[in-house]
This record gives sequence, structure tokens and C-alpha cells, in this order.
Amino acid sequence: MKHIKVADLMTDEVVSVAPGTAFKDMVKLLAQYDISGVPVLDDEDRVVGVVSQTDLLAHAGPGPDTSWHNGTAAEPPTAGDVMSAPAVTVRAEETVADAARLMTRRGIERLPVVDVEGRLVGIVTRRDLLRLFLRPDSEIRRRITDEILVEALGVPAGDVEVHVVDGVVAMDGHVERRSCLTALLGLVEQLDGVVTVASHVTARTDDTATTHPDHARHAMPW
Repeated sequence: MKHIKVADLMTDEVVSVAPGTAFKDMVKLLAQYDISGVPVLDDEDRVVGVVSQTDLLAHAGPGPDTSWHNGTAAEPPTAGDVMSAPAVTVRAEETVADAARLMTRRGIERLPVVDVEGRLVGIVTRRDLLRLFLRPDSEIRRRITDEILVEALGVPAGDVEVHVVDGVVAMDGHVERRSCLTALLGLVEQLDGVVTVASHVTARTDDTATTHPDHARHAMPW
């Protein structure tokens, strides 16, 4: 089953800076483009760090007549001085779900997207990931019925009714084996664009409680 990749949602026109970019120039870029951070690139476009608003505030001088935290008043810090490194990045071919988990785990708002050699190819933000939940309900329903039920699990068309409203999936009907229920629920929950699932699907036969004859014989008390 196909999952949406980071490459499908990323922005490929990225505002970036070099390690020598001046403090004030970085502040201007964040304000001009209304962004919360920029990747820092070396001479070969490899991501060596990220500068966020938090990084800039942490290194800003308390006032115009005081010294900078890193350097002197005459020499304000550069991107290389204030950046967070190594940068947390994601590959373009990784799934959006993987990117979302990484953002949540590291508590960040944006991820530079890199190729196999670590060169910048784009950027993805939490706002980009939220676009997943704007997928049409009709598309989600089609993928559940065609790709999951029929193709992946071999459930005959019509045995399970699927309704999707605002990304909320409701399923009712029956499958042949009980073991299919867990697989069905897991696949639907992982489907891009699904918010939550309510399943009332039942099984005709229970194939999960089968005990091997030899095990049953040895387990008998004598």
C-alpha cells in the first residue's frame, strides 16, 4: 500500500544561510519570509545546522550597550555561532508519518529534507503535514475498499461497508477470519488522511484460538 512521502509535501524553494551569515541578516530573513528557522549550508549545499528563532534569542545581547553572548558588540555572532548542530533532517523518500514522529520526538517545527549525500533538496513543516488531513473523504474510502479490503486482505467487495466523514472512518460488515480484523484495523489506522476509526466488523470464524494438537496433548495433566 502506497504511503505519501516527504517529497510529496515538502517545499523545494528553501530560504537558507551560510555559516558566515550575520546575526542581523538572519533576523531580517525570518521576518521577511515569516518563517521560524533556516537551515545552514556549507559550500556544497550540505546541511550543517539549523538556526531557529529560539537560537537567535538565546544569543542576542540584552541591550544595545551590552556585549553579545558569543563575541563582542563590534562582532555579533554568525549563523555558525548560533546554529543548532548537527541538524535534524529527513530524507525525501521517507514517509510523512515518519517525519511527523521525528518532529514530535525532537520538538521541532520544521525539517530540512536532504538527499543521500546530505544536500538540501527541500523543507517540510508541521503545517505541511497537516495537509494530509485535507484529503477528500471519497479518496480515503476508495483506498480502504480497493487497496486494503480487496487487494491486501482479499475481502470480497460488499462484505464490509465503509463510510468516511471528515477523515473519520466507520466500518460495518463481516470478514471470513478473525485474524483479518486486527490486520484491517491496523492498515486503516495507518492510511494517510485517516483521523480515527470506528470498526463494527465481525468475523465468521475464529482462527486465533487454534491450539496445536501436540501442545494440547503434552499439556494434559496425568
